Amino acid sequence: MTDFQKYVQRYLDLIPSHDWLGELNKTGEKTVEIYTNLSEEQSLFAYAEGKWTLKELLLHLSDTERVFQYRILAFARGDKNELPGFDEELYANQSFANERDLKSLLEEYQLVRKSSQILLNTLNPLVLKNIGIANGNQISVETIGKLIVGHNVHHLNIIEERYLPVI
Repeated sequence: MTDFQKYVQRYLDLIPSHDWLGELNKTGEKTVEIYTNLSEEQSLFAYAEGKWTLKELLLHLSDTERVFQYRILAFARGDKNELPGFDEELYANQSFANERDLKSLLEEYQLVRKSSQILLNTLNPLVLKNIGIANGNQISVETIGKLIVGHNVHHLNIIEERYLPVI
């Protein structure tokens, strides 16, 4: 198993059931529930020096999901161009998430998630097996969809383990 396959599998293993499209809905709802109950002050909390605040983490979820959406769209439509990777730290550092109010970040997350749900639920099942190259690695449309879910679960786990007990 390659390092990339191990990286992907670590996220896929976090998906609680085989119904990954249903889990897409559930993880979105859980994320919204957690963030809806935070104050502005709490949303600026980072559990350690150099770690993202809860606002930065929420925008990271939206940014990553947007990148994954584009990859899904491109590969589902048969685009054979290799797509670049993205540097999540660079994106976070340039996001200015902490300067935005939590309500706007949460609204953005909800819209991005709704867009993912529409995209994934309306794809012809045949294109889920389409393969493309992103960041130098072959990956299927379905796997990218599942990564949206597993990535969100990963960060929900971090929020529950490292953020919520402290705030």
